[in-house]
Amino acid sequence: MSFHLQKAGVWKRFSAWLFDFIFVVMFSFWFATATSAIINYEQYSVEMDRYYAQYEEHYGVDFDITQEEYNALGDAEKAKYDEARQAYAKDGNVIALQGKILERTMLILCLGIFFAYLVWYFIIPLLFGYGQTLGKKLFGLAVVRANTVKATNQVLFIRAMVGQYAIETMFPVLMIVMIWFGAMGVVGLITIGLLLILQIVMLCVTQTNSAIHDLLTDTVVVDYASQRIFETEEDLIAYKAQLAAEKAAQELGYDCIFLS
Repeated sequence: MSFHLQKAGVWKRFSAWLFDFIFVVMFSFWFATATSAIINYEQYSVEMDRYYAQYEEHYGVDFDITQEEYNALGDAEKAKYDEARQAYAKDGNVIALQGKILERTMLILCLGIFFAYLVWYFIIPLLFGYGQTLGKKLFGLAVVRANTVKATNQVLFIRAMVGQYAIETMFPVLMIVMIWFGAMGVVGLITIGLLLILQIVMLCVTQTNSAIHDLLTDTVVVDYASQRIFETEEDLIAYKAQLAAEKAAQELGYDCIFLS
């Protein structure tokens, strides 16, 4: 095994990431579904549909039409449709209900993804050791500090829950939700785009091809089979001292026995 960093190949990292991503999406869906049932999210959706139907019936319009169908309406029908839309949008009860739905949608997403990341990117790596998710273990990868020392539990937690969950995932997800509900427009899209560009730039220009979460924790994804991983800082210091002693002895012409 090599003492120097044996950073993992791009395709192996991508394959491991894709494998993990598929399962994380599944886990997120399961946890989100459970959260939705616990907070009884469906009742708010049903109530919103009731308001929707009331305005359609009162004004004699159909809100669920395409732009082409709207353009085909006569002037009187368009005026009635626009009036219904404006009245619906200004209804205090509808506005309050939309706020509740937005809050609960964010709660479901946050908790669903949080528990998925907690299990897949923190608890499973603790069980496997060396920061290995199921994908990394399958493709022979590991996570170490940049000095080749084993990442501690605290480092793995920050890497998973602050870097991967909070910054790289939830920030853009919440931007998308706010855009969907009309709470944020082009600024949200620009923000997501800048974060994506930053992530790509970091992967391309850093010497270890590190993503944001690795730069945050000074970790590197390495090839597990060829990388020498030190359990502690003390082990690393002792190994470096051993190498220095070996080099000095060789310069003096002595034969020495060293640890493998």
